[in-house]
Amino acid sequence: MKTEFYTPRFIALTISAIIVLALCFLLLVFHLFTPVSVLLMLAGIVIIFIISFVTSIFMIRKMIIHKISPLYKMMMEPNNEASLETSSDILKKANINVAQWVLQKNAEIDRLKRMEKFRREFLSNVSHELKTPLFSIQGYISTLLDGGLNDVHINQKFLEKAEKNVNRMVTIIKDLETVSSIESGELELEFEKFDITVLIRDMFEMLEIKANSKNIKFFLLSQSKNVMVYADRHRIADVLYNLLLNSISYGKENGKTTVYVHDLDERILVEVADNGIGIEAEYIPRLFERFFRVDKNRSREEGGTGLGLAIVKHIIEAHQQSVYVKSTFGVGSSFSFTLNRSV
Repeated sequence: MKTEFYTPRFIALTISAIIVLALCFLLLVFHLFTPVSVLLMLAGIVIIFIISFVTSIFMIRKMIIHKISPLYKMMMEPNNEASLETSSDILKKANINVAQWVLQKNAEIDRLKRMEKFRREFLSNVSHELKTPLFSIQGYISTLLDGGLNDVHINQKFLEKAEKNVNRMVTIIKDLETVSSIESGELELEFEKFDITVLIRDMFEMLEIKANSKNIKFFLLSQSKNVMVYADRHRIADVLYNLLLNSISYGKENGKTTVYVHDLDERILVEVADNGIGIEAEYIPRLFERFFRVDKNRSREEGGTGLGLAIVKHIIEAHQQSVYVKSTFGVGSSFSFTLNRSV
């Protein structure tokens, strides 16, 4: 059994033992031991030990425990009416609570440090994402003002490029507003019953031109012809759009993207799988972070904002569902999410 050094009894025993040892030391120094008085002295030492022990217990409870009890009561549940003033293990309980409090505060400090690091990275990323198109716009306008406006060979071209960068900034801002509104709980979902397979085919048509530019083929595999779900159709369309767009952006030429619809009884699992470049294992935990990109240059060339997967995660979690990712570098990736089946 482990000895606990913070109980009143142990402290009192220690004090009493010190007093008795000090007394014996004084008797030995001043040669007060005699054969006749040995028994009397032993009896006296025992009595002194007992008196010291009882006195120490009383003083500890009176001077220390009674001061700790009100503080300890404040740490406990307000409705806990158990008396702690006479509890013999008040110091033990207080020690445990303080240790737990220290662990809690250390965890909170670590969390705040992570949040501060995330905040710095986020501000840096936002600044960089907006700065790139802004500087491009500034360059095009400066060229036009310096005489390029009168040059028929460049004025239309530069205006179109400036417009493209303006549209990119607008897209970034809209995506940021979407993420912010979902995180703050301001975005209200409009649930309805709809056929998820029909929505998937609509997304195929919307992205057909972009997929054809890389000769990527879309496929839909479903266990049933019609699969009714209960969700926000507009937001799930955003989810499918972002996942399909990613499969094109990071897909291989002449590749394919297959959407599987699995029946899980009360839920429906939608999986978007491609045979693209895949993702290295070390990057997978950060995929849903805002502005995180595995291949930054390629993503910007494709026009991505780096917010697509963050939006996917927030929308699915707003539906009280889950999103999953599996990927093998050089083989392909698979993103899947669940939805409630329509009753």
